[in-house]
Amino acid sequence: MNQEEQHLKLLSIFHYVVGGIAGLFALFPILHLIFGLFFILAPSNVESHGDLSSALVGWFFVIIAGAIITIGWAFAGCVIAAGRNLAKRQRYTYCLVMAGIECVFMPFGTVLGVFTLIVLVRESVKELFQPAKTRGIALS
Repeated sequence: MNQEEQHLKLLSIFHYVVGGIAGLFALFPILHLIFGLFFILAPSNVESHGDLSSALVGWFFVIIAGAIITIGWAFAGCVIAAGRNLAKRQRYTYCLVMAGIECVFMPFGTVLGVFTLIVLVRESVKELFQPAKTRGIALS
């Protein structure tokens, strides 16, 4: 196993780890979701403030928390898929784009994204993503 293959293997493992961490962080708004469901399902137990009903406030909490959780899980799934693609040496462009997007997820994603970008821009690594038939042929 050469150095590039070893780097891709390590990056793949770290993508799984960061994807799991991102999925866990995406669960933080679960308390807001539960709080919103409480407002919706038990409106008589909570006082209404002003003209807004407690159900409307509950729906606001549920929609926002649900959107954050869904987006976080989608991001985590995409990071894990990028790790899988790195391990299989497939979808070079997808891995490159995900490495850039991961830089937003600070601090873990930033470090992983930068290292992934550094490894993926090497010509020797690009060759590993090519099909076996064209790997030996130099493309100009």
